[in-house]
Amino acid sequence: MNEIQKLNFDIKLQNHFWFWGSYFTLNFLRWGAYFNDYPYSFKSNLVEFSLHIPLVYFNLFVLVPRYVLKQKYITYTFSLLLSLFGIYLLKTALTYYIISENIWPEANREYHPFEINHIVAVCIGELYVLAMASSVYLTLTWLRERERNRSLRENQFKIKLKYLENQIQPHFFFNTLNNLYALSLESSDKVPDVIIKLSNLMEYVLYDVKGTKFVPLIKEIDYIQNYVEIEKLRFENVEVTINLESNIEDIVVPPLIFISLVENAFKHGGLNNRNLKIKINCKVIDNKMLDFEILNNFVISQNLNSKGGIGLTNTKKRLKLIYKNNFSLKQVTKLNYYIIRLQIPIQNED
Repeated sequence: MNEIQKLNFDIKLQNHFWFWGSYFTLNFLRWGAYFNDYPYSFKSNLVEFSLHIPLVYFNLFVLVPRYVLKQKYITYTFSLLLSLFGIYLLKTALTYYIISENIWPEANREYHPFEINHIVAVCIGELYVLAMASSVYLTLTWLRERERNRSLRENQFKIKLKYLENQIQPHFFFNTLNNLYALSLESSDKVPDVIIKLSNLMEYVLYDVKGTKFVPLIKEIDYIQNYVEIEKLRFENVEVTINLESNIEDIVVPPLIFISLVENAFKHGGLNNRNLKIKINCKVIDNKMLDFEILNNFVISQNLNSKGGIGLTNTKKRLKLIYKNNFSLKQVTKLNYYIIRLQIPIQNED
């Protein structure tokens, strides 16, 4: 049977006992006080509940999964009516032989088995209990399933986010190793410096941000600065300016969320550009949004209409997962400057 077509007995057994025990006690006291006959109320409820309980669970765990969840409504109705008739026979017999030959003492006159009013009254009573108990059970089951689905969505979100983060990191290190390889071919004395700075970057990625959802913005800026220093070893004429506001100390951001933007500036600005200029601005807007802007100059003849690499694409996907639509990422060109501006909600360490 398909998992969707099952009703699992996943509510704790003790809760079932509590429900039926409380309901039995309430009925016993209610009808005992109404007729001023507690012994009769106890015996009659004992008979009724011995039939209520099997009917409710037979409906929930046999009839509903077999017929309702498979949209066999006519068969379900027929099976339920047949079950009610069986309950009527049992209740009438038990009442007659155990409690009283008057099978319906609550009525104003004596009734005999199979009279239409008695059949209707018994069936309505059973349907009332069936509807109430089933409603309670199905509501609790729905709440449990909603919580389970919420947990599954959260896990899927974490897995997808982790997948994107894992893609970004190898992408970055692959680019850096390519740079290192190019320097080694030139027998450059910059190679040791690149290796040291690369190890610092790897330490941050492998240890400092591993398993964390947010990191201090200051640490992200330090990471970017180390990356910039590596790129400066590769580009002979590059000028990088980083402007920070003084009120960003307590702000936290998703790890490695800005690095692809910086990489993009070096990648596209550095093509055929002998005098690369990059400017990074980071500030707070109205105490609500963090504004991260990066500008780089480029050679007019460059084609900037080509699609970006996986780094920038994955950054957009991560932003969508983390902030949904509550962020802004814009890319524009002005004269010979390419500008990327990212705005995300401010989140503090506390």
